[in-house]
Amino acid sequence: MKAVIYARYSSDNQTEASIEGQLRECKEFAEKNDIVIIGEYIDRALSAKTDNRPEFQHMIKDSYRKVFDTVLVWKVDRFARNRYDSAHYKNILKKNGVKVVSAKEHIGEGSEGIILEAMLEGYAEYYSVELAEKINRGLTENALKGKLNGGSIPFGYTLTKEKSLAVDEEAAPIVVEIFTRYAEGETMTEIAKDMTLRGVKSKYGNRITLNIVHHMLKNRRYLGEYRFRDIVHPNAFPAIVSEELFERVQQKMQKNQKAPARHKAEDDYILTAKLRCGKCGALMVGESGTSKTGAVHHYYKCANAKKRKDCNKKPVKK
Repeated sequence: MKAVIYARYSSDNQTEASIEGQLRECKEFAEKNDIVIIGEYIDRALSAKTDNRPEFQHMIKDSYRKVFDTVLVWKVDRFARNRYDSAHYKNILKKNGVKVVSAKEHIGEGSEGIILEAMLEGYAEYYSVELAEKINRGLTENALKGKLNGGSIPFGYTLTKEKSLAVDEEAAPIVVEIFTRYAEGETMTEIAKDMTLRGVKSKYGNRITLNIVHHMLKNRRYLGEYRFRDIVHPNAFPAIVSEELFERVQQKMQKNQKAPARHKAEDDYILTAKLRCGKCGALMVGESGTSKTGAVHHYYKCANAKKRKDCNKKPVKK
């Protein structure tokens, strides 16, 4: 008998060492039963719940060449944890003159063997489904308790030992500033450029880009809200931004989405966030206005004069 070994471990609770164990026991079984091993097919960190496994498919394809007559597995659940897939691919192998043999489960050739193999395959699928149900229950309980089920930590928060979020006292004021400035009329581009000029870094040490600002302004976690699948926990952790400010920002974003020409105008003001007011030191931002005659005038204006009215710097022609 010429055989190939198929070994696999899933990504949930097994390691590379389990592959070595499978190969060793399969080779010991082959030696005791005068089986010649001519090759190995190994799928690492892949579940057998589906047939989307590169080496598994490679093995099935190679079976058409009829260079081996046996697929040796450690246990039947290494071959598949889905009864349909197991029956489908064993039928293909059978047509190609290949049978699947388990090194650890002594399955006979007669009628009793058929029942035993079916029971083992059914148990493998049951175990897989039950494990998934347990994991989903755990994830659901985490979400209901305000514990994160993975994902990135938003700027302005830190991760607690209980896997929840706590306010980062140094970064949180910057989050409030970004929301406030956008709500009061500054663009995301202006805000991102200012953050870069000030040396503000993201959670991962990168500069605050336009995309980061956009994602922040849409992130409902700043309200203390945690969403996981169909679960919405409104007070999962401390809020950084008030609901009133968050809603103002959403309305502003929606309004700006309907004005695509605005972004072109931003690009035309190449000195936005590069000029500073000579009176108060605030950034100068690009603006335009239409006179009574219909003529459009472009200029740079002090951000303080534009918003907080505590600077009397006059606009400068573009």
